[in-house]
Amino acid sequence: MYHFISGYTALVAGTEEGVKEPQATFSACFGAAFIMWHPIKYAGMLAERMRQNGTTAWLVNTGWSGGSYGVGSRMKLAYTRKIVDAIHNGSLASATYKTTPIFCLQVPDKVDGVPQEILEPQNMWANKDAYNATLKKLGGLFNSNFSKFTESMAGVDSTLSEQILSAGPQLV
Repeated sequence: MYHFISGYTALVAGTEEGVKEPQATFSACFGAAFIMWHPIKYAGMLAERMRQNGTTAWLVNTGWSGGSYGVGSRMKLAYTRKIVDAIHNGSLASATYKTTPIFCLQVPDKVDGVPQEILEPQNMWANKDAYNATLKKLGGLFNSNFSKFTESMAGVDSTLSEQILSAGPQLV
């Protein structure tokens, strides 16, 4: 729910006027301009429907890999398709996972047809210091963005609140 509420995306050159290179941005529930209620309410509704229907959700990197703008490149569509195929055929549900630093995401050890380095983004960056600095910067952006929602967590199921808040970046 943390990532749903955050609605992280990027403004990309060619799709946004005046944007020369990708810029991190957030749009609550991936549609802030269109929602009437507070994002926490939508997260609660989504969590309830997922619980009722035994549904899982997956985050799939369809964006940038291998370095910042000018160094890295877009994620290849073929890899994204292989990951989505693995979700649909159930192989990701039974995969083994590693936990990423900062964001604490669970990343599968293997996806058929996807190079191992794609699954471990730090291995796609030639400059590991730049990767770590970018990872920390992005974690800070997430935390800063999410701070506007934490005051509105009152009245939300306490278990759901704890789950949402614990899913954010862990900066030391």
